[in-house]
Amino acid sequence: MSSTELPASPTAAGAASRVHAVRVAEGERLRSVELPGLTLNVRYRPSGTPGRAPALYVHGLGGSSQNWSALMPLLEDVLDGEAVDLPGFGVSPPPDDGNYSVTGHARAVIRLLDAGGRGPVHLVGNSLGGAVATRVAAVRPDLVRTLTLVSPALPELRAQRNAWPTALLAVPGTARLFSRLTRNWTAEQRVRGVLALCYGDPGKVTDEGLLAAVEEMERRLRLPYFWDAMARSARGIVDAYTLGGQHNLWRQAERVLAPTLLVYGGRDQLVSYRTARRAATTFRDARLLTLPEAGHVAMMEYPEAVARAVRELIADRSGDGRGDGARS
Repeated sequence: MSSTELPASPTAAGAASRVHAVRVAEGERLRSVELPGLTLNVRYRPSGTPGRAPALYVHGLGGSSQNWSALMPLLEDVLDGEAVDLPGFGVSPPPDDGNYSVTGHARAVIRLLDAGGRGPVHLVGNSLGGAVATRVAAVRPDLVRTLTLVSPALPELRAQRNAWPTALLAVPGTARLFSRLTRNWTAEQRVRGVLALCYGDPGKVTDEGLLAAVEEMERRLRLPYFWDAMARSARGIVDAYTLGGQHNLWRQAERVLAPTLLVYGGRDQLVSYRTARRAATTFRDARLLTLPEAGHVAMMEYPEAVARAVRELIADRSGDGRGDGARS
């Protein structure tokens, strides 16, 4: 494994050119982790605070490590947090093997943790990232101290109507057709559509936040693999929903040993609020935070509430919320 610091500069050369126009919040840095057949971008917040426990944040479909920029600073005094761009998203290029399945993404997370020697970590995932984190916690319990899932993409018998386009995106050829049909849409139109779908109240997005999202959308649309990564990852979610046996995500949820925090939004249009009760009874050691006004990305809409719940989870796991950072 090799790791390269990526200055967020338009004039930077080599690997750093991939971060052109990528926003980096105050206190954040980016680095590129090179693994065989895989390169992952990692966003982190350096701090001199000793004894912090390691944490890894995993975003959802179409998201990136930027989705955690509101939550990470609220926990940086207790967590040595890193947020990863999954393969093909954010600044991470596509994987050499083209595997965008939930298992493929989980394998990327496991390889990152193994290579960095950071496990066990407090693992936090949203949507697709929640499904990925569930699989990681089930198959590699040695890597996970606690598990926090924000609107995790776990199989539903009756999917939300607004989630149907994601399933359709998984159909071969649909992504290319959609890209042609929407070629005249501006980046701002696309972003406003995503915000309306993902936020309980899109009005909570600041002008600066909207500008950053539009800039990021413009950057992504220039990537030659943008639609392919979206389509294949959507197909990976659909495939994961249909798997039976030991690979079924609910079966894997039953195997998770780590204390688990489940966060659900009452206005979530993509993951049904009804799923919260099943999840709370499926994970062995679970606690539930419901936010009636939140949508699909509670960590972006209500970061303070989510941070408080994560702190409580960590404190219960470690006894004092800080001593968990030490490793033997």
